[in-house]
Amino acid sequence: MQASQTLNGATAPQFYDDGSHHPQQGTLLGFWIYLMSDLLIFGALFATFAVLGRSYAAGPSGADLFDLKLVAINTAMLLFSSITYGFALIGAQQGSKKLVLSWLAVTGLFGLAFVSIELYEFAHLIHEGANWQRSAFLSSFFALVSTHGLHVSFGIVWLVVLMVQVGKLGLTVENKRRLMCLSMFWHFLDLVWIGVFTFVYLMGVL
Repeated sequence: MQASQTLNGATAPQFYDDGSHHPQQGTLLGFWIYLMSDLLIFGALFATFAVLGRSYAAGPSGADLFDLKLVAINTAMLLFSSITYGFALIGAQQGSKKLVLSWLAVTGLFGLAFVSIELYEFAHLIHEGANWQRSAFLSSFFALVSTHGLHVSFGIVWLVVLMVQVGKLGLTVENKRRLMCLSMFWHFLDLVWIGVFTFVYLMGVL
């Protein structure tokens, strides 16, 4: 955008950047800021679990409750979903709407499998009497893991909406930007889950 200012009786052009012609950079920067705020939330939940994770109140511990094989399968579902999302981005670079929609659908199925297994685990724990009211350990466990699960659920809803947008409008600049933002969000959840698997489940059993 161009503006003018008077200097010694002469009008000189002045140029400045209001960011309006770099919407993608502005959107990605804003989304990075959002992810950092989300990271603070998970950091607080991890810190809470670190403090309360050994407070069993004479109840069961992680070694008594966690099924590492089931959790490993669930972890694989989320890792595979990140890989398939990467294939969707490759399809977008190639300009193939069909590839993007196909790989997003596969990603969504892996995400649904992850959430379903997590809900099954929660139901099993509650059936065994290990609900969030049983001990401080279980309260911090449910708070951390369910918060991550909710993020994945919201990510699946976002993914479905994005598929509708791509299906109707194609691979427009706006949709490619949305694909990139969802990619950042999805991979962020992947990294957080690796921390959950290691810090909560693996160390809890060991």
